[in-house]
Amino acid sequence: MKDNKTIYIINVVSRWFVGLVFLFSSFVKGVDPLGTAYKIEEYFAAWSGSVLNFQVFLPMSTFIAVALIVCEFLVGVLLLTGAFRRLSAWLLCAMMLFFTVSTALDAFSTTYGISDCGCFGDAVKLTPLQTFLKNVVLDIPMLYILLTRNVRRRRRTERDTIITLLATALMVFFCIYNINNEPCIDFRPWKKGAQMMNTDPNLKAESFTTYENIATGEQMELTTAQLMEQYNADPAFEEHWKWVSSRVVDPNEIAAPGFSMMDSEGNDYAVDFISSPDTLVIATIHHLDKVKPRGIEALQAAYAYAAQHNYVFVLLTAALPEAADAFKQEIELPDLEVYYADEKAIETMLRSNPGFIMLQDAKVLGKWHYRNIDKMTK
Repeated sequence: MKDNKTIYIINVVSRWFVGLVFLFSSFVKGVDPLGTAYKIEEYFAAWSGSVLNFQVFLPMSTFIAVALIVCEFLVGVLLLTGAFRRLSAWLLCAMMLFFTVSTALDAFSTTYGISDCGCFGDAVKLTPLQTFLKNVVLDIPMLYILLTRNVRRRRRTERDTIITLLATALMVFFCIYNINNEPCIDFRPWKKGAQMMNTDPNLKAESFTTYENIATGEQMELTTAQLMEQYNADPAFEEHWKWVSSRVVDPNEIAAPGFSMMDSEGNDYAVDFISSPDTLVIATIHHLDKVKPRGIEALQAAYAYAAQHNYVFVLLTAALPEAADAFKQEIELPDLEVYYADEKAIETMLRSNPGFIMLQDAKVLGKWHYRNIDKMTK
């Protein structure tokens, strides 16, 4: 493409626009690499069919997640700094091609059933269609960057190499840190300081009903009390308005959809535990077979700490009751109270295996990775 000032300015603007998006996307995923790994596992399961079996790559999901995050961060840095412009343009093209095709399959196919691509981690949730449209928008400056990759390009191999190595090392270190600790920024429902449910007994569930005017198409949403007022004021209300939908707002629900704490007989005690005024420590284990010796030591230390301070201490796991009973004997905590939940719900609470979360009056007081158990027990 012909070299002139306007073309160069548009190239710079395009590189900065796409580069900033890539930096933001890689940062919010780098904060929680295990969350990205779980999303990759979800894609592998969805893509596996009779011909291709992506599930053989499941053991590599964490490595693949870190590689993807590092590559995305590196492309963003290269675009912003103008380093290795031809290389960054082709890397950007390859990544956007992959992202656009995969999100198109999510958006227009009912086969996969993936509700969120995870492109912005847990920080920003997008529907498959929104994600695809976002990628289409990014494809426009991407193509311009590719076509103008040689405009005013200068060879600065030593500088560009230093930028590349530093950017790669920085994001690798950042990912490893967040894998070995709870994410440094928590975008999930169970973050420290979160109020997980209402504890005011005076607040009750309330129903809302939406009606549409048959003549004008106007819609209005009414509480139960307001609906009764409408019926009393207008005896012909049902002749002019038709029911559209209803919803219930329950302030006593836990602010984590689908969360439960089931006993071995199937009784759910989640609301009782979370809303309790007593200090509660929940140890979470999503995979009993992957608990390391250091994790067992942390579990024993947390149990002793809770007993010393008269805190309620329970274990929440996705394992079967028989496996949990055997585990209790193995770690020499036969009196440990165990409850059960979905694996995904536990992974959402804490990435660590085991991890620990402290609550009182439904408020999250703290969360700890098993490597940082000393910060809880000191």
